[in-house]
Amino acid sequence: MEKPIPDTAMSGRKSSRGLRAALSAALLLALLGAGAGQAGDGHDHDRARRALESGEIVPLRTILERVERDYPGQIMEVELEREDARWMYEIKLLRTGGALVEIEIDARDGKLLGIKGSKGKDGSRGAAR
Repeated sequence: MEKPIPDTAMSGRKSSRGLRAALSAALLLALLGAGAGQAGDGHDHDRARRALESGEIVPLRTILERVERDYPGQIMEVELEREDARWMYEIKLLRTGGALVEIEIDARDGKLLGIKGSKGKDGSRGAAR
């Protein structure tokens, strides 16, 4: 008979350092042109890399530290997009109450632009703790 898996093993939480490193590596690959199969992606990645190098956008590591501090849960996906001449980080986060939320952050200054998403089991939408 197998031993039951403790709740802590199933919580899906990784160490903050490991998660930040993995997401930073994923963003770096995206910025360097990985997955440039879509039309225009190569140019977007080059522009994003230049924006990061020139200090036009806040590094992903800084953004993730703020999100982890203010919005407990598991980060599922991170995108850096340029919309209407504005760089934005879109972060999908699974909150501890079960809500899946998308947090939009201005990549230039790290300002919260908005939170959208479903309500979790506890009825919350993902507001800060």
